[in-house]
Amino acid sequence: MANLPKSEFLSTESVATGKPRTVPAGQFKAKCLQIMDEIAQTREPVIVTKFGKPVVKIVPVIEEKFDIVGAMRGSVLWEGDIISPIDVEWEAMK
Repeated sequence: MANLPKSEFLSTESVATGKPRTVPAGQFKAKCLQIMDEIAQTREPVIVTKFGKPVVKIVPVIEEKFDIVGAMRGSVLWEGDIISPIDVEWEAMK
């Protein structure tokens, strides 16, 4: 991924206070793809605000490893022997 500079429109208060960075909704709309690239690179969440109030939080995706071995564990239900004939005589068999 390209080395992107920190966006000039994202707040930098997270560095000093530990709070997530914020961006107004209008600026997010205009620079959405750039902000998403920056979130993917820095792995820091960004909060989008409307009229100064938080509306949504955009966080990077956590990539989970998928292991094929044991993936179906617990998904099979054992009902016993369903092939052998039963000892009950049905009326239909008479």
